[in-house]
This record gives sequence, structure tokens and C-alpha cells, in this order.
Amino acid sequence: MALIEHTAVSDCTRTHAFGYVDDYRTIPKWMFGVRSFEPVGDVSHGLGATFAAAMQIGPKTLRSTLRVTEWIENESLTLSSIDGISTTSTWAFSDTDDGGTRLDVKFAYSLPGGLAGRALGALVEPVVGQAIRQTESTLRKQLEA
Repeated sequence: MALIEHTAVSDCTRTHAFGYVDDYRTIPKWMFGVRSFEPVGDVSHGLGATFAAAMQIGPKTLRSTLRVTEWIENESLTLSSIDGISTTSTWAFSDTDDGGTRLDVKFAYSLPGGLAGRALGALVEPVVGQAIRQTESTLRKQLEA
């Protein structure tokens, strides 16, 4: 499983940053490639909430079902795939000395084996770094707006 870690700092409060990232309706606005992110069932917030996601990478739309597997209000949340591409993303929030927020993100993914996995890897792997930089930049701008 590939692991990518990234840290960003925003001038906004931790409560604001967590609330924005935790709101499923904002995710397509800031997460690179995400075209839809919709609740599956009645729970749309917190531990156990499940979402159907579609991500556009190049000509390919990748679909996945994600569940919130860890959730500590204003501190951290983890989304883990339960169907589709195998991914786990953890978002941890902490205060900075000047009243802003430090956001530490860990994103892990694995692609299927065989020809299909290699073809998918050829699409995904070249854009991972760009996707993280764009996601972080867009998220920070929206948090500080």
C-alpha cells in the first residue's frame, strides 16, 4: 500500500477547519478530482457515516464507497474504503501557536494487481503529487475565505 503524508497550516481556527472538512457537501469543492460525494443511508456525519464517491482521473471515473472509521470531533477523522479502490485517509487537526490550525493528512492506497492494476496505476500515480498540492491549496483558500 502506498502512503502519502502531507502537512498544511491555515490561519483559521481548528473548529472551523474540522467542521469544513467534516461536511461531506464541501468535499467536491476542494478535493482534487472528486466529482460527487454523497451519503449512503441516513447517517451523514461522524463515526459510521458512509459515502458513495466518484473521482475523475484523466478519462477514468473511479467509484468507491467510504466509511468514517475514526472520528474525534475537532481532532481527527479517518475515511476507509469498503468498496472500490482500497484507500484510507486520516485528517488530524491541531492548534498552532498563533491561533491557526495545522492539518496533517495521511493518504494510503493500493491498486489491484494484474493488467487492470497496472493500467490504473499508469493513470493514478503520475497525478498523486499534483492532486495533493492542489487539494491542500484549494482547501486552505476556502478555509481562509
